[in-house]
Amino acid sequence: MVALRGGGSVRTGGAGPGGGRPLIITEDPLLLDDLLRLCAAAGAEPHVHHAVPERSGAGADRGGGGVEDGGRDPAGPIGGTGWESAPLVLVGDDAARRVRGAPRRDGVFLVGRELDDPQVWQRAVEIGAEEVLRLPDAEGLLVDRIADVVEGAGRPALAVGVIGGSGGAGASTLACALALRAARAGERTILIDGDPLGGGMDVLLGGESAEGLRWPDFASSRGRVGAGALEESLPELHALRVLSWDRGDRVVVPPAAMRSVVAAARRRGGVVVVDLPRRIDEAVAEVLAQLDLVLMVVPGELRSVAAAGRVAAGVRMVARDVRAVVRGRCAHGLDAEAVARLLGVPLAGEVPVEVGLPGRVAEGEPPGSRGTLARFCDGFWQRALGSAHGASA
Repeated sequence: MVALRGGGSVRTGGAGPGGGRPLIITEDPLLLDDLLRLCAAAGAEPHVHHAVPERSGAGADRGGGGVEDGGRDPAGPIGGTGWESAPLVLVGDDAARRVRGAPRRDGVFLVGRELDDPQVWQRAVEIGAEEVLRLPDAEGLLVDRIADVVEGAGRPALAVGVIGGSGGAGASTLACALALRAARAGERTILIDGDPLGGGMDVLLGGESAEGLRWPDFASSRGRVGAGALEESLPELHALRVLSWDRGDRVVVPPAAMRSVVAAARRRGGVVVVDLPRRIDEAVAEVLAQLDLVLMVVPGELRSVAAAGRVAAGVRMVARDVRAVVRGRCAHGLDAEAVARLLGVPLAGEVPVEVGLPGRVAEGEPPGSRGTLARFCDGFWQRALGSAHGASA
């Protein structure tokens, strides 16, 4: 939970599985070969046992042979590879009866090749398995699950979207400034440009000619995108990674590709900031569903508030948490709290109009480098990230 102004909080993803090594329990040599192959495809080095190992560190010197980097343990437990400590447990159908007495835990899967036997579901219930996976049909799903363990070395990124309540609200400027300040605070940061008609976040950061992939390069992506590969492929500007658009004609990314890319960015941890368009199509909905918080920038004037009401209604259908950022001095009789009440969302804060900012940006200084906008972003991250880190301690 991330506390923000007004006593509210942002619900962030829980701690990841720990980035450890999966545990395989089976005596079926063919199934074991399949599982070792799938682990290799996911970049994981599993531990292998023929029965439930003891808890981590317990009896590590008993029982004979050990397991080293995917080797096969004939019987004994290995320190650090216990049933309870492994981030993921793959139980072969042949071994289900031998693990019935093990403590219940998350992340257990019953795996086999011929699972038409109706009793398999009973065995899955007996061991507390989350799913029954039949190979080869479920190979893709299983690789994804294993890879999540490998890449999920910590808490998922705090994902914040920024959307304009009306045209010209300054959402892209705020998104850029938030990402810049997070990176300067030492957070691993990815800035994602979700608005193909916005002119390009790389341009706003002065990096339109920087080497790296842009959205059109991911438009044909299917299935899982590797978190590390994504980060390394993006242009690095001002200590943060940026996924923007090129200068071509493509302005559409399929929803599945959008979902995969944002999910990969989140798995890398740190902070993800997404600049959102005002229209809510299927691809944008995929992004909204993965965000911890959406900040809606609303100029303090009645017409903008009216427009923001329509935007808020669409965003709240998908996003879990929407808050208003009021920009500029409100008209007489309309303060920031009143704007938030009219929109039916909590107030995240107020951003004064910063004189001279457009000129500095035009001269190559990225938004958020200094001034009132930088101070607003620093305060936001101190509350959001400070609370998130405290909750995970």
